[in-house]
Amino acid sequence: MYFTTYASPIGEMLIAGDDESICRVSFCGQKHFPSYDDFTRKDDLPIFDDVKNWFDDYFKGLNPKINFKLNPQGTEFRLKVWKILSEISYGETLTYGEIASMISDTMSAQAVGGAVGHNPIAILIPCHRVLGSKGKLTGYAGGLDKKIELLKLENIKFLNI
Repeated sequence: MYFTTYASPIGEMLIAGDDESICRVSFCGQKHFPSYDDFTRKDDLPIFDDVKNWFDDYFKGLNPKINFKLNPQGTEFRLKVWKILSEISYGETLTYGEIASMISDTMSAQAVGGAVGHNPIAILIPCHRVLGSKGKLTGYAGGLDKKIELLKLENIKFLNI
């Protein structure tokens, strides 16, 4: 696995993957941040250029389409939650409870929150679009300040309580 970095307007990011897919996008220093020892630096992979171009457009306020493969690694449950996250449209949100009810009648919002919090591919798998009940702002592994900026960028309304 290889990595490169991206200087986003809201903080330095690590992008990791191989020649064919992206397995990790994290804000440097965030919760659950991987060890650089897990990857070899390689800035010239074409897929990394594609991701950086996507982020350039995204941070300009555009809604770019993902034209590269994402390959998050996790348990079956986490992969199910991350698939639902991937289907949340730009500028839209879901709550943890809504996601839980999509999975099963007995699923807890807290279990969903744990999976959301371990999303390995920030922004591209848009966990920042998940809010608490009634649109309340909730935690974000990259930092609440970053979540607020991402929501503002997409013109998403939220309750900052």
